[in-house]
Amino acid sequence: MTGPADLTWVHYLPAATTAVAAAFSFSLFRKYRVRPTPHIGWWAVGVATYGTGTLLETVITLAGNTVVLTRLWYVAGAVLGAYPLAQGSLYLLSSRRFANRATMVSLPFVVLTALLVLLSPIVADALEPHRPSGAVLAWGWVRLLTPFINLYAAFFLIGGAVVSAWRFRKSANGRHRAAGNALIAFGALLPAIGGALARTGLVEALYVAEFVGLVFIWGGERTCAMRSGARLATLAREGPVADEAAEQPMPPVRSDHR
Repeated sequence: MTGPADLTWVHYLPAATTAVAAAFSFSLFRKYRVRPTPHIGWWAVGVATYGTGTLLETVITLAGNTVVLTRLWYVAGAVLGAYPLAQGSLYLLSSRRFANRATMVSLPFVVLTALLVLLSPIVADALEPHRPSGAVLAWGWVRLLTPFINLYAAFFLIGGAVVSAWRFRKSANGRHRAAGNALIAFGALLPAIGGALARTGLVEALYVAEFVGLVFIWGGERTCAMRSGARLATLAREGPVADEAAEQPMPPVRSDHR
């Protein structure tokens, strides 16, 4: 059991992760204002949700835990987690029709799972003073629903980044995007591993994975956008040509069919 006297540098990582997420989401929302496309919007919401989860971890770890905080933490982390980020990759990599249909199927399941978490009775003895845990949910079967959401998210977020990295690996003008997508895939994998360790009680492993993972994801986004500034300047001189690949913060491969 972790108390104020037992805090180490690891327990302050959620606060650092929250700061990184705030800056990252702000940059994505700015991109969305310039080009309001679904994938950028979903990514901006996803990073903001990521930061909400780590903010709740910060409050729980440093100020103390409550039932409400634990419920919200579980919704923000385990239920939502990478889902909005995966939705962004889905809208970028797939046709608009397929992405809309996938959203119509997956989003109600996500919302239902979140509601079940909020409505579940609580095992009071499992509530730790300074560590969040899904073990407080008396409806243990609710925790069996989140792996389906996580697998869906991993397929589109991690899988999409891997496919994009593979496609760009031999392109002379796309090697920076191949490297960026590889960083994104690795960064997205780390919180998934941390979440699995958190289920065994190693919540501190999740704190490390969340911070390092987000740094890699943002680094991948910036690597993908390395030549965007010069490219956009060229476009400005040549005229208002729609070239989304120059601005995309995540896997820049998409279907031509909308």
